[in-house]
Amino acid sequence: MKTLIVDDNATNRKLLRVTLEAEGLDVVEASDGVNALAVMCGTPVDAVITDILMPRMDGYRFCYEVRNSKLFCDVPLIVYTNTYTSPGDEKTGLDLGADRFLRKPSQAGEIAAALRALKEQPRRARSGQIPAPRGLELMKEYSEALVRKLEEKNADLQLAAEQLTQMNLVLKLQKRDLEKAREDLRTANEELEARVRSRTAALESANKDLESFGHSVAHDLRAPLRAIDGFSRILMEECGAQLNPQGRHHFQQIVQNIRGMNQLIDELLKLSRIGRSEMKRSPVNLSALARTLLGKLQETQPDRQVEIVIAPDIIVPGDEPLLRIALENLLNNAWKFTGKREKARIEFGFTEDESPPACFVRDNGAGFDMAYAGRLFGPFQRLHPESEFPGTGIGLATVQRIIHGHGGRIRAESVKGEGTTFYFTL
Repeated sequence: MKTLIVDDNATNRKLLRVTLEAEGLDVVEASDGVNALAVMCGTPVDAVITDILMPRMDGYRFCYEVRNSKLFCDVPLIVYTNTYTSPGDEKTGLDLGADRFLRKPSQAGEIAAALRALKEQPRRARSGQIPAPRGLELMKEYSEALVRKLEEKNADLQLAAEQLTQMNLVLKLQKRDLEKAREDLRTANEELEARVRSRTAALESANKDLESFGHSVAHDLRAPLRAIDGFSRILMEECGAQLNPQGRHHFQQIVQNIRGMNQLIDELLKLSRIGRSEMKRSPVNLSALARTLLGKLQETQPDRQVEIVIAPDIIVPGDEPLLRIALENLLNNAWKFTGKREKARIEFGFTEDESPPACFVRDNGAGFDMAYAGRLFGPFQRLHPESEFPGTGIGLATVQRIIHGHGGRIRAESVKGEGTTFYFTL
């Protein structure tokens, strides 16, 4: 069954063609009524399906011309539209010669069934030529319908134009507000950049002054300490025999405190330098570092029985010298606070239970009360008496500064008398 599709929209024609060919129909195409009449003169067709709104010759006029043609007056003709869909539009189409009036979109089976049903009807049952008096009347109705549709379209266009004008006004107001906001943002950014430059310069100057002050203080503090240490040793050598045991103990305490003061000065200088040097990142094997550091601690106290567990191949991106300092402080703490355990255990590992996943250093040592955890990373903050566990109180502050410098975080979990775990991310 050869079917002619008449539609000015190429995409619509293609979609309908594919639909009808899938139903087993043979399809030809035309872009409007004039083109369709030319096609029908050269190619006999069994049925026609036409749109209404088309240039040169619309679907209504095409129906009228087909019915008034001696060659095509009995060809089955279906109007297929999504623009002219009112009952009046349908009546006009049927009066002008259409056999069926379908609204887009319709099911492929429905269109094909309508075409086949019309083809199978007896010739006399289909639309034939329109008598001349009736033709003039229909053309008048067609002209009125066309004028009415144009007026409706014009009203729709006028309404759309009014809405577009209102929208343009709103967009102009929004554009003006946006330009003002953009200008305010640019001004604010310039002010912020100026403040940042000023504060950065002030901070750099303060850091230089602080570093200079730190070295000066360290030098000024070490000079009298060296003098005290030297004179104490001389006094011990020259007069030690005349002192009783308590006096010699006092001298030993003086020397020990001098050594602790020197260590504290070194730790303070180390803390002040962290973060001011340029960080050089590379893959760092923390497992190998932990194994080396704990091996050195075992050498200092070979008699201690400590179970050491190190997870293999924990490799992270970071500054190796700084990460060595951080890990050394954490492992030194674990070693120190498990010193009174008969069966000490120190573990370095990695866990995905944290968010994000974290490295950890865990021990079963003295632990601490979590109520004081907020003081843990502050300089000189000690949670145990120095007489019980000696130290400078600087180590964890140093660790925190290194971890923060790597964009990470560190926290601790502990139970007093059972041990502590430090979790850190990079």
